[in-house]
Amino acid sequence: MLNNFQDLIEQVKKIEPRKVSVAVAEDEAVLTAVRDAANLGFIKPILVGNKEKICKIADEIGFLEFQVIDCENEEEAMKTAVSLVKNKEADVLMKGLVNTAVYMRGILNKEYGLRTGRLLSLLAVYELPQYHKLIYCTDSGINVAPDLAQKKVILTSALEAMKNLGFENPKTAMLTANEMVDPKVISTVDAGALVEMVEKGEVPSCIAEGPIAFDVAFDKHAAEHKGINSKIAGDVDLLVFPNIEAGNIMGKSWLQFNGAKWAGIVLGAAAPVILGSRSDTPEIKINSIALACLAATK
Repeated sequence: MLNNFQDLIEQVKKIEPRKVSVAVAEDEAVLTAVRDAANLGFIKPILVGNKEKICKIADEIGFLEFQVIDCENEEEAMKTAVSLVKNKEADVLMKGLVNTAVYMRGILNKEYGLRTGRLLSLLAVYELPQYHKLIYCTDSGINVAPDLAQKKVILTSALEAMKNLGFENPKTAMLTANEMVDPKVISTVDAGALVEMVEKGEVPSCIAEGPIAFDVAFDKHAAEHKGINSKIAGDVDLLVFPNIEAGNIMGKSWLQFNGAKWAGIVLGAAAPVILGSRSDTPEIKINSIALACLAATK
């Protein structure tokens, strides 16, 4: 069990270093995180972009050990960085100084991209001072209002990634507002259907419950008070959100009011993808790199 991000870092240091392809790498914040991950020994960076700018920044921050591929422009850098992953010359793709829309277009490019035919989704991971282990959450950043078929794909991607993180049967909560299937509340119907899929072996193995409300998922006494015999209450590993609003609001409230730390990767492509934001701290970036490297375990 990974209790916090330090545990995750220690876990990833035990595996063979992963090659991380950084698209348009001439960004100081990104290169600082990549440098730190390389110094910890769990990645071998391939920096793709303007060689002169990359090397200048690298020299300024004391980044010494890396491979660099010189490209004339952003479009060439994206194509090269993505192609490295597609051709299995790199294990993970990471966003550098490139617009998110351009980055995503590169990932989904029909010629050289990382399409698998599977829906892309975000796996977010949170470390909360009030909780005894890391919490994995999906999907709070890509799919706005997924239908049941899409939720099945999102759940499958998360469980496959978590298996690479060492989970055999993650305790999984299909979150909604209550524990009763109500035809008028689609999220409860979907939650119940997802649990049935788990029971039938239609998705990777996990201990799934739903529909289930947040208080029951995280408080064993709340479950007992409601007469619910839960195997996951108070010890949840994975939350499956009903829609992007629920996941986004939940995650941001944890960050704002609970002093949470977090990391996130995109699943559903041919390899884990680090999306990131310019506002992300170096800590978020390095945690996301570590998460992607573990999810890419061969």
